[in-house]
Amino acid sequence: MNLQEYQSKRIFAKFGVPIPRGEVATTATAARDIARRLGTRVVIKSQVLVGGRGKAGGIKLASTPDEAEMVAERILGMDIKGLKVRKVLVDEAADIKKELYLGLVIDRAQRRVVMMGSSEGGVDIEEVAAQTPEKITKIAIDPFLGLKDYQAREMAMTMGVNRELVGDFIRIAQALYTAFMQSDASLAEINPLAIVGEGKLVGLDGKMSVDDNALFRHPDLDEMRDVDEEDPYEAEARRFGLSYVKLDGEIGCMVNGAGLAMATMDIIKFYGGSPANFLDVGGGAQADKVAAALRIILSDKNVKAVLFNIFGGITRCDEVARGILTALKEVPTTVPMVARLVGTNEAEGRAILADAHMGTASTLDEAADKAVRASRGELAF
Repeated sequence: MNLQEYQSKRIFAKFGVPIPRGEVATTATAARDIARRLGTRVVIKSQVLVGGRGKAGGIKLASTPDEAEMVAERILGMDIKGLKVRKVLVDEAADIKKELYLGLVIDRAQRRVVMMGSSEGGVDIEEVAAQTPEKITKIAIDPFLGLKDYQAREMAMTMGVNRELVGDFIRIAQALYTAFMQSDASLAEINPLAIVGEGKLVGLDGKMSVDDNALFRHPDLDEMRDVDEEDPYEAEARRFGLSYVKLDGEIGCMVNGAGLAMATMDIIKFYGGSPANFLDVGGGAQADKVAAALRIILSDKNVKAVLFNIFGGITRCDEVARGILTALKEVPTTVPMVARLVGTNEAEGRAILADAHMGTASTLDEAADKAVRASRGELAF
């Protein structure tokens, strides 16, 4: 789950990262009132879960409350990379002397949290990473020892932080690491971590991603989910306990088991097709859950065929077949469908689908081949 900038910065601040004063507004009038309360020059920042806001015109300075109102009026309602701006963050503007980057990610290869830092922070940090990776410093953190002061000091020195700011940098690095661990995050970054005014470090922007699987431990974070910016079908899938990710292909996939789902997508590609989604209905899927999954698949206008690949261990094949037919009653379609049902009650499941004039297959190879050909109009059932 990705958090908005203002949410991320508030979490960082709770653990000790200094951030600018600021509030969120959903109207231009509210932005003006916030600017008046702050009593300084302000920056109006669009709050959307996408990068490149500044280059898209979603971040602007304002010198007076009236100007803040005019700027907010222009930004609110903007479309930035397909997302509509519904709220803005009104922060006190900073006198930036130098922009740094500081972030934490999980490195699965090392099985460690890795802290990354660069003396080249700001909007073009991606270009820095791509073109001059030597400017990115990385330190792997032992999960039993945590981030040690000497590691943060080493990073500060490598990044060229002034000696008088090293102590502050260490405290900020420790605070960010604590926020990361306490929130079960997969990403936390301050970009820029700016040297402002007379020489203070302030986190001017923040980004945070939290592991969905850990949200049961963090109801406060779960409440921060911005449903307005989520894919509606992924939100619907989560409501039914389905693992769903929309892709750009033309063959919808419904599979029970993440590994089997990946194998199904691979074999669709092998036969010349392209998967339209990753969808794992999980073990023990009941008819209502299968029906919800099929509704989500068929809501994608790019889908030209659907492939069901069900291994009936915990999940009963006849239960899946009934779920498919239930969904088809609710969402009639002419999209061709192929089902490969193997395992518990597979004969009953195949019989149910055969009576409904659906395509069936006994092997995954056969099912994928039929689904690809059906998507091209070369095969009818």
